[in-house]
Amino acid sequence: MEKSTIIEHEVIDAIKKRRSGRAYVERPVEAEKIHIVLEAARWAPSSSNEQPWRYILATKENTELYNKVFDSLADGNKVWVTKAPVLLVSLAKKTFIRNGAVNRHALYDTGAANCLLCLQTSALGLNAHQMGGFDYAKLKESLSLSDDFDIASVISIGYPSDLNELSETLRMREVAPRERYTQAEFMIHPGELDEPEDL
Repeated sequence: MEKSTIIEHEVIDAIKKRRSGRAYVERPVEAEKIHIVLEAARWAPSSSNEQPWRYILATKENTELYNKVFDSLADGNKVWVTKAPVLLVSLAKKTFIRNGAVNRHALYDTGAANCLLCLQTSALGLNAHQMGGFDYAKLKESLSLSDDFDIASVISIGYPSDLNELSETLRMREVAPRERYTQAEFMIHPGELDEPEDL
């Protein structure tokens, strides 16, 4: 499949500038900025306006909670996330509030909220890095989460630091041009999907 580093059609600056940074300054993020990024998530679209996203905010000031989240991360993430002052656990409520029925759009909607949150974070001059590399069962148990919640991701947030503080491997990943599949690769035309196998 073909990838490209070129933005082929003009998009807003927030999209062009967004990156998943890994280099952090050990400096707390102001409460007002945290409220702003959460406000961005608040206004995300969702199925039936259910707004199934929930967040657990772990800051370094709350050592016990921060360590619970940090300890669940994959070793590859622990290497660079140590200086991030904020770890935000994003959750999706799996059932509708109004009737208890299964909300099959919950993770999708939570992803939309996370996207807006990350764009707003970037606009404030902060790094935001969404992580799927964590021990799901360990984090769910350590946070005493009910079965009604899925963990979507863990998001590190903080002020960006000098990339020279990262290992050579991570530094090269940070400075490499972003590349994405071209539109031709992800647009599907009728008849192109594989036919389902006979049952």
